Amino acid sequence: MIKLSACIEMIFRELDFCDRIAAVKQAGLPAFEFWGLGGKDLEAIEKASKQHELPIAGFTMSSIDPELAGLWQKSGLVDPDGHDIALKVAQESIAIAQKLNAKNIIVTVGQEIKDLSRSIQHDSIIENLKMMAPLAERAGVTLVVEPLNIAVNHKGYYLYSSAEGFDIIRAVGSPNVKLLYDIYHQQVTEGNLIQTITENIELIGHFHVADVPGRHEPGTGEINYANVLKAIDETGYNGYVGLEYAPKASALESLQKVKALAGL
Repeated sequence: MIKLSACIEMIFRELDFCDRIAAVKQAGLPAFEFWGLGGKDLEAIEKASKQHELPIAGFTMSSIDPELAGLWQKSGLVDPDGHDIALKVAQESIAIAQKLNAKNIIVTVGQEIKDLSRSIQHDSIIENLKMMAPLAERAGVTLVVEPLNIAVNHKGYYLYSSAEGFDIIRAVGSPNVKLLYDIYHQQVTEGNLIQTITENIELIGHFHVADVPGRHEPGTGEINYANVLKAIDETGYNGYVGLEYAPKASALESLQKVKALAGL
């Protein structure tokens, strides 16, 4: 059965941040997720998660230290000179994931460096993830690496192809390093969703969903989400499907529609 996680950065935005966690629980979803750590009251998030018995499906690898966060944003995983920065951010994020009992850490690889070949950046991503993998394995946390579309939302981002993403995951070779397959981003980039998902499901650790165009809730655009979610369910996938969309309808109404599409 599909397990849904609400991204509270985009859903229930009219509420204070931690009040969104209660709203997710009231909507009947089994988990929530959020983006970076900077500016967050992590103690309040932890308290609300425990109070509402609502696990954290994941958050984005980052730092609560503004200086380190800035260095990380600049270097990402693509910079072969940025391994020390990547290691510090990974250590901090993994320690916080353990404290919050978060299942996944979402990893973005950074902007493409124009004066470096893609092969050098590709290899740097793999080297960084191989360095991080033992830390994740010991902590029982999964790092999920996210390709993003560069046509609409993330111009200049290095990793846009799911094929290259899967190649990276295979090269790292750790059960705790997988791909975050964002259905919205991959529909914009390449399509062929169901075949790609089903042929690579063992390499996928998390999903994100939104419809195309507009990044609104499933059912508002061109993706046949009933079929896509059914195909995911039939693979036996037991991770979370994160709802990372801007609701066109009210947040609660949109969540009910998505649950119906997922057969819940």
